Amino acid sequence: MSASSELPRNAGQPLDLDVVRAIRVNKSAAERRAATIPTRRTVKKEWQAAWLLKAITLMDLTTLSGDDTPGNVKRLCAKARRPLRDDLLERLGATELGIRVGAVCVYHQLVPTAVAALEGSGIPVAAVSTGFPAGLSPFAQRLEEIHQSVRAGAQEIDIVITRAHVLTGDWEALYDEVKAFREACGDAHLKAILATGELATLTNVARASWVAMQAGADFIKTSTGKEATNATLPFSLVMVRQIREYEQATGFKVGYKPAGGIRTAKQSLDYLLLMKEELGDRWLQPDLFRFGASSLLTDIERQLEHFVTGRYAAAHRHPMP
Repeated sequence: MSASSELPRNAGQPLDLDVVRAIRVNKSAAERRAATIPTRRTVKKEWQAAWLLKAITLMDLTTLSGDDTPGNVKRLCAKARRPLRDDLLERLGATELGIRVGAVCVYHQLVPTAVAALEGSGIPVAAVSTGFPAGLSPFAQRLEEIHQSVRAGAQEIDIVITRAHVLTGDWEALYDEVKAFREACGDAHLKAILATGELATLTNVARASWVAMQAGADFIKTSTGKEATNATLPFSLVMVRQIREYEQATGFKVGYKPAGGIRTAKQSLDYLLLMKEELGDRWLQPDLFRFGASSLLTDIERQLEHFVTGRYAAAHRHPMP
C-alpha cells in the first residue's frame, strides 16, 4: 500500500453515534469462532511454502527500539529488499517473483534514513507517530510529528489513538482526533493503532474500529507491540468483521494490520486463513493487509529452509539487524 495505490481511499463518513452505540460483541461467540481458525484448515508442503512467501510480502518489517540507529535501519532496509537468501529463492523456484516486504516501519526521526536506503525499491516507509506508543503528548505536537514524517518522505503513518476516549465512551473526541490525523497525513495513508489490549472489552474494540473508519482511517491496526496484550485472533476477528460491515455500508475497503506477538510462521498462517475466510482473497494483498513484524521473518525463513532441505537452520543463518 503506497500513496499511489489504485484502491480508492476510504473517504470517511459523518460520525453516526446511533450505529456506534448499537454495536455489541458476544465475547463467548467471538472467542469460540477465533479458536476454530487454527484447526479448520491445514496447509502443508508446497502450499505452505507458497503461503509463507505470501506472508513475507505482507510484512511491515519493523524496528521500534530505543537503541535504533541509522546503521541498523539501513540493515533492516537491506533485508526488506532481499528478505530471503538467493539459494533459497532458487530452490523454491521463486527467483522471478520479486519477493519483498510490504513496508519498513520506523520511528519518525529515522524516516529520512529509511527513505534513502529504500530509494528505487518501491517499498514504502511507514512512520509511527502521534506520541507512539502512549499517544499522550500534546495534540499540536502529535500533529507536527505527522507533518514532519510526511515531509521526510513517509508514505504511511501509523498513529495511536487516545485510549481514554474509548474507555469513557467519548466517540466524538475519538472521531475528531482520527479525522485531524487523517487530514494531517495528506496523501500518506493512515493506519490507526487502537491498542486493543488496553480497551477493556471486545465491544469497545468493535466500536473504536468503526469510529476510526468513519473518521477516514485507511487501515485499522491492533497494537503498538508495547502493550501487555497485543494482536490476538479474537481481537482480529472483531476488527475484520467491522471492516466487512463498513465496506457493505459505504463501499470502501479498509485494510487491517495485526501487530505485536506474531512471531512464528504458524501464527502468520492463522491470520492469513482468518483474512481469507472472513474477508476474501482481496484482503491478502499488501494494500489491504499487513503484519507488524520483526522476528516473524526469521521463523518463516527457517520454515522455508526446512521445506527445501529437510533440516532446520540455526536462527543466526537468517540474521535480522
